[in-house]
Amino acid sequence: MRVLMSVYDKTGLEDFARQLTELGHELIASGGTATALAAAGIAHRTVESVTEAPEMLGGRVKTLHPRLHGGILADLDQGTHRADLAAAGIEPIGLVVCNLYPFRSNPSIELIDVGGPTMVRAAAKNWAHVGSVVDPADYPEVIAELRQHGALSDGLRRRLAAGAFAHTAAYDAAIANWFADQTAEPGELPRSLDVALERAQTLRYGENPHQRGARYRVVGEHGIWDDVVQHGGMELSYLNLYDADAAWRLAHHLADLGSAAAVVVKHANPCGAAVAADVLSAYDRAFECDPMSAFGGIVALTAPVTADVAQEMVGNAKADVVIAPSYDPAALELFATKRKNMRVLSAPAPTEQRWHLRQIGGGWLVQDPYVFGTTRADWRVVTRAQPTEEHWRDMELAWRVCAWVKSNAIVLAAGGMAVGIGGGQQNRVTPGEIASARAAGRAKGGAAASDAFFPFRDGLDACAAAGVAAVVQPGGSVRDEEVIAAADEHGLVMVFTGERQFQH
Repeated sequence: MRVLMSVYDKTGLEDFARQLTELGHELIASGGTATALAAAGIAHRTVESVTEAPEMLGGRVKTLHPRLHGGILADLDQGTHRADLAAAGIEPIGLVVCNLYPFRSNPSIELIDVGGPTMVRAAAKNWAHVGSVVDPADYPEVIAELRQHGALSDGLRRRLAAGAFAHTAAYDAAIANWFADQTAEPGELPRSLDVALERAQTLRYGENPHQRGARYRVVGEHGIWDDVVQHGGMELSYLNLYDADAAWRLAHHLADLGSAAAVVVKHANPCGAAVAADVLSAYDRAFECDPMSAFGGIVALTAPVTADVAQEMVGNAKADVVIAPSYDPAALELFATKRKNMRVLSAPAPTEQRWHLRQIGGGWLVQDPYVFGTTRADWRVVTRAQPTEEHWRDMELAWRVCAWVKSNAIVLAAGGMAVGIGGGQQNRVTPGEIASARAAGRAKGGAAASDAFFPFRDGLDACAAAGVAAVVQPGGSVRDEEVIAAADEHGLVMVFTGERQFQH
């Protein structure tokens, strides 16, 4: 069998090529692959010796030749194809080993591969007769089948073809997105958005046990969940990851407000959040916000988990997942003994997302990911009462937590911790009443945050009834003056951020 090799990623190439030659297969190699084989002393023919044509245009044209593509594309079950090969003096090629330039890591015109995708697609199209290997991880299985059977099975060739088309599709998607970005109108989203995904992790199940679930990633990209280490507990489910990601991102959005931040999330909504000088205090205060809702939730901590924190956690309502940068050995041992089913994850800090995508019937909604576009320096005090530094700290905490609560949302915070969280309501009064009830008097002197403006004063009145001293909200209602007057009537500080933060 003749094997055509042209790879950018040369992982495992030398060993793979040597085993192919030991099995009696003839190698044909192009460019840098031929150079690597020559350096390793592995017998091979160059592409030029087969095509009888030199490389052209600085390497842009080297494998685009009938002597190669005729050998790849020939359907050997067709007599006319065999006759064409014989007439042209072309020998069949039974295996194509090719992977493409790293366009994603360094986008440029010269890294747009033409010959490589053509070879890969040709081999994959003719999968009934040709194997197409694009991933070095497949080398051992290819060698194993060749050793055992002398040829590749139909099943392996079909699987390799699927991987080959996925490889070229992802490559083309990266190029298409690059061009779309280059040509997008200023301030506009790209005209097209191509997403190529690969399964990175099979999950225990989806949102419910009768639904399948998996984590996918963009082909060629590496995300934080690829570096997460699970130290113990049951297999992760779809909701474990979804909620843990929300908890982890919110915790890091709070990290600059204190030495340590802690967040408890349940069903994608925070039910506790706090910042403190140490991780144990942060965890205690986050859990204290709503202990009932914390049962079966996600705990995210921005500082290493010590034995003291672990001891506190096993004494509280159980969590389904805990995620932190790292753990003391004693903490892991305690979790393994007292919380055997709890998923214990260590993770790097979250990274920013390029797009936020959500599927609807027959299509997708695409938007920029939410970011905190304004800071305290941009906010505007609109009441007679002026905020103290303590008010500012409570408003900042409440505002950031509020961005992660499903709308309509009200968050009450005092002394560096959320004390009442109400969200997912169809009006702006009810979440304030829910938050107030959960605060149970703890919001006195603290702050309230609303994810959108108050359309009427009744939402503000509900916050005032909880005993807060300050309110932070976007502003922008036609009744802003009425709401400001109500705040003055209550003697409250009120600050407008100028940005809304709905979460659906």
